[in-house]
Amino acid sequence: MTEQEKKNNLKKHKAIATGLFVVMMIVYFLMVYLAQHSDAKWIGYVEAFAEAAMVGALADWFAVTALFRYPLGIKIPHTNLIENSKNAIGDNLGQFVTDNFLTPKTIRPYIEKLEVVKFAADWLNKPSNQKGLQEELINFSKKIVNDLDDKDVVDFISLKGDEILKQFDLPELVSSSLEYILEKEKHDEILESIIPKAKEYILQSDLIIKDKLNEKHPVISFFAGKKISKGVVEGVISFLDEVEEDREHPVRQNIEQIIRDNILNIKESPEWRIKLESLRDDFITPERFHDYALDLWTAIRQNLTESFDDKDSALQVYIQKNIKKLAENLTDNQEMITKINGWVRHFIYRMILRNVGEVEDLISKTVGDWEGKQLSEKLELEVGKDLQFIRINGTLVGGLVGLIIYTITQLVFH
Repeated sequence: MTEQEKKNNLKKHKAIATGLFVVMMIVYFLMVYLAQHSDAKWIGYVEAFAEAAMVGALADWFAVTALFRYPLGIKIPHTNLIENSKNAIGDNLGQFVTDNFLTPKTIRPYIEKLEVVKFAADWLNKPSNQKGLQEELINFSKKIVNDLDDKDVVDFISLKGDEILKQFDLPELVSSSLEYILEKEKHDEILESIIPKAKEYILQSDLIIKDKLNEKHPVISFFAGKKISKGVVEGVISFLDEVEEDREHPVRQNIEQIIRDNILNIKESPEWRIKLESLRDDFITPERFHDYALDLWTAIRQNLTESFDDKDSALQVYIQKNIKKLAENLTDNQEMITKINGWVRHFIYRMILRNVGEVEDLISKTVGDWEGKQLSEKLELEVGKDLQFIRINGTLVGGLVGLIIYTITQLVFH
């Protein structure tokens, strides 16, 4: 019901109550007039009814009016109660609400009925809502990326990257990596990938060997240089073939043993720590790290920008896929539904109980900040219509009481 409709109803019922009083007043004066010209006994009964009805109507009018304003503008003590007591009303109303509505006993049954997941699932299962959510997520992400200051992001990546890098225990990292290589036999794979390249290089080094032999031993080179260089190459190739084909070759075992011997040394030796940290600091300088960070952010930003605008991009497909998956889980995954509902209910329950005092203060402060007249008008608008029935009932009940008293008087004393 609108405020205007409430005003119209209040006005109509005030008119009814006042009109009934006027009717009783007219009846009373009419009976007084008839009593002077007639001895009919019924006139006294009607007069008594009308007289008592007027008294009842006036008494209840005074009581109802005294709640909201001064009767006839006269500042009679203990009238205009609401305006004069608005602060107390606000305090009492706030305490009443918290004591009777915001208690664990009253809140818990309603909280336990909450089905937040069902509401979310019903909404999310609609394709139009899925599309809208996807667009909102993309637009929100795009705004974040566009609003970011490139310099701030690059400085942040550079700073945090440098901090993270310096937190690494390099000896531990290197030794653990070597242990992993041995455990997974990756050293054999590395060796097997190097040997073919080594053989290819040696085959191409025939002339280099011959030139070195000629440089150091020109006489020997003159008589047998070609044969020697060829023999050296063939010997080395043959040796590498043996290493490549024999999984148990001593060279392989020696390499493995060298790695094992150095693992503990790298982990515990202060010299190794200094060497590794020095190598790190020489290789990754602040300037280089800043350049790496700039390249990284530029690539990320460009990739994201293109993904935002491309409906078929991996990012868009990923978001769309996960929204559908979320909708399915919220519908079918009973374990997830139970957990989420439990979390939400617990959170709401705790938040309400934690902020009960704030609710009481809010009600008290809100009512206290209202103008007294404004509060009085608000309350009269809400309950004034019903209070007019008190006036109507007071008129009728008063008349009946007056009639009963008059009747008893007539029976006892006449």
